[in-house]
Amino acid sequence: MPKIPARIIDFHVHLFPDKMFEAIWDFFARGYQWDVIHKLYYRECIDYLRERGVEKIVYSNYAHREGVAEGLNEWNLKVLDENPDLYCFAAYHPGDANALSYAAKILNHPRVLGIKLQLLVQRFFPHDERLFPMYELVGGRDKRILFHVGTGPVGNEFVGLNQFRKLLLRYPDMQANVAHMGALEYQGFMDLLDIYPGLYLDTSYSFFKDMQGKGGYNLGNGPLEKHKDRILYGSDFPNLILPRESEIETLLACELSPEFYKMVFYENGRRLIASITRN
Repeated sequence: MPKIPARIIDFHVHLFPDKMFEAIWDFFARGYQWDVIHKLYYRECIDYLRERGVEKIVYSNYAHREGVAEGLNEWNLKVLDENPDLYCFAAYHPGDANALSYAAKILNHPRVLGIKLQLLVQRFFPHDERLFPMYELVGGRDKRILFHVGTGPVGNEFVGLNQFRKLLLRYPDMQANVAHMGALEYQGFMDLLDIYPGLYLDTSYSFFKDMQGKGGYNLGNGPLEKHKDRILYGSDFPNLILPRESEIETLLACELSPEFYKMVFYENGRRLIASITRN
């Protein structure tokens, strides 16, 4: 059985202020009948992951409505100051009158890697013209966008491969990470890696044992090996309804090359972080 590296980088963690975490867990339970199994506040999340070999944590949060992002980003700055080995994709909402101003401020922090957009929840298109100035600001800083733009585990009109393609036609050089391997349109998002060199996919959600054959990654080992330099390990911790370890076990059971595990669990993340933080 192959092994993951002793030190790993988790490129998809969620950290929120405690009250927002509670609201999210409540919404999952009421809106989707999902019972989050890791109900940990942000300091507990950090400790939990560090105890399990996560050397660097890349976390994000998002503004579910107007008027939230600026306060979240002030909180992000405090969390980063408390934790010198954390990295962040910050919050943004294009409906805020001062959106570009607070984006410029948060992007000044060397360990803010870019901006997170959760299009399913925020309910705007990735090609919404209100986002274009932010994309250009992030690109000008040589930073990245983290997109939740796939249709899994649930979708709406604002997400999906076709919507994301419209954005890439305008910004073919965009530096971006796509969460969840683009679930549920795995083939289409994997094909984008052949066309757009700035794109990466992360593994979160896609490899739970209980999801295999029911919405999980379904393309086999070939595409994973082919694109092992463009895939990042991410757990989606702590907002999980299945155990975090399940995805790691599924990936190990694939018996991919040792190079795959080295790159996906550590080297790709290390390289991306270094390319941004040295600028």
